[in-house]
Amino acid sequence: MSVQFWLVIPAAGVGARMAADRPKQYLQIAGRCILEHSLHCFLDHPGLLGAMVCVAADDPFWPQLPVARDPRLRRAPGGRERADSVLAGLQALLAEGAGAEDWVLVHDAARPNLARQDLDRLLVSLADDPVGGLLAVPARDTLKRASAEGRVAQTVDRSVIWQAYTPQMFRLGALQGALAQALAEGVAVTDEASAMEWSGQAPRLIEGRADNLKVTRPEDLHYLQCIWSPER
Repeated sequence: MSVQFWLVIPAAGVGARMAADRPKQYLQIAGRCILEHSLHCFLDHPGLLGAMVCVAADDPFWPQLPVARDPRLRRAPGGRERADSVLAGLQALLAEGAGAEDWVLVHDAARPNLARQDLDRLLVSLADDPVGGLLAVPARDTLKRASAEGRVAQTVDRSVIWQAYTPQMFRLGALQGALAQALAEGVAVTDEASAMEWSGQAPRLIEGRADNLKVTRPEDLHYLQCIWSPER
């Protein structure tokens, strides 16, 4: 039986490093924009209960997308930072009747290459977990800690270092509470797991594929163009 879940997609960022004429999540690749590709894996999953896509109030691109008419998708107000957008999405889900004990997944709008196998592995692995967790990848390369002068200060033990990816999966009420409290106290929250960590929880790491990359620079788009088949 499929694990049922809600989805939040923070999509209010501008993606300045792409130097494009629009936010990076709306750049086209393989016939659809990045955000549409990012949503595809979830919309094709039988466990999806519904989703909140958090976009800027003056976003002119989202209403033009065919996927925006999917009845399972709702629009929520995006915030200044990622954590603000995610919190708004969680609060909107609760206001529409989602349960505090329901699972919610948060996924980057610009992470379009999520494999269905990774999504299923996350859902099955965490279905009975008391905290939740996230997809992540063990560090492969030698890691260096830099000094203020831009020189190597230390070589870091990579055996205990993981790169945090998305989706990240937690109970809706617990994540909403952790994010709200962290933001109220001025804590720097870079992902959902960091909010849960700050609240005293230890999210579980679920190993995923390294090609579940987040589009940040133009070369990331070129990489996806090379690995995606024409029929995608």
